[in-house]
Amino acid sequence: MFHYKTLKNIDIKILHEGFLNAFTDYEVKLDLPLYKFEKMLKRRGYVPELSIGAFKDDALVGFIFNGLREWNGKPTVYDLGTGVIPEHRKKGITSNMFDSLLKLLKQKNIEQYLLEVIQSNTSALELYKKQGFKALRTFSCFQVDKSSYNPLSTYTIEHINEIDATTWNQLIEFWDITPSWQNSIDSINALSHSFIYAVVRLDNAIVGYGIIDKKTGDIPQIGVNKKYRGLGIGQTILTDLINNTEANKINIINVDDQCTTLKNFLCKLGFNLYVNQYEMILNIYL
Repeated sequence: MFHYKTLKNIDIKILHEGFLNAFTDYEVKLDLPLYKFEKMLKRRGYVPELSIGAFKDDALVGFIFNGLREWNGKPTVYDLGTGVIPEHRKKGITSNMFDSLLKLLKQKNIEQYLLEVIQSNTSALELYKKQGFKALRTFSCFQVDKSSYNPLSTYTIEHINEIDATTWNQLIEFWDITPSWQNSIDSINALSHSFIYAVVRLDNAIVGYGIIDKKTGDIPQIGVNKKYRGLGIGQTILTDLINNTEANKINIINVDDQCTTLKNFLCKLGFNLYVNQYEMILNIYL
């Protein structure tokens, strides 16, 4: 018999073990020691009181980890990860967890539920469609080995300690698309000390910027003023970011497929496309 409850007061080590057990056969190989797992939860806004676990004899066998933020002006929960350990799959656990979760979200007046799913994960995709989720955007995820990247340093790079609200308002103008949840300003600010911030200035104005995690090599954002593209500024920034992370693999995930400029830029520099995802949303009160 399985029972379902929120993940309030569940130890982080139990959550981590359950996560690893559930994703042993995941399409994308996970390198997620405990410290990375904790960073992932914090960066994505994890709220245990809005997350659900499935338990059997007090052992965690399934979970839905959720974050909570304003998204497009509405209180929105985001699925940080959903999984069931292999020996308990095909027993209706995911559907039961979702049913319990939906009741909870309605009680808390949450209006939207946002998630991403790998396009080739047909079982998860069909489950979400059945629950009423609609696809918003398609994303591509890219990776490159540090050793195979060809560096270019044409401009002077300046490292800044953080990006304040005034500067963010300037940098938003460089965007071609709105970043995904885990690449958003809120996600960056949640772990601001974990990142290196590189900018290029011309005539005392920022014309390009990039952000990379010091340890994991994840790049949540990189952008160049539209008036200054094609001049090597982006590649100079990318070179600096890669040189200043401990990671051997550099990842840029959830690039909106409509953002052909960035996709072409990454492919030209040797990044490999390794997975495609859908961003999906459920309007809870419809």
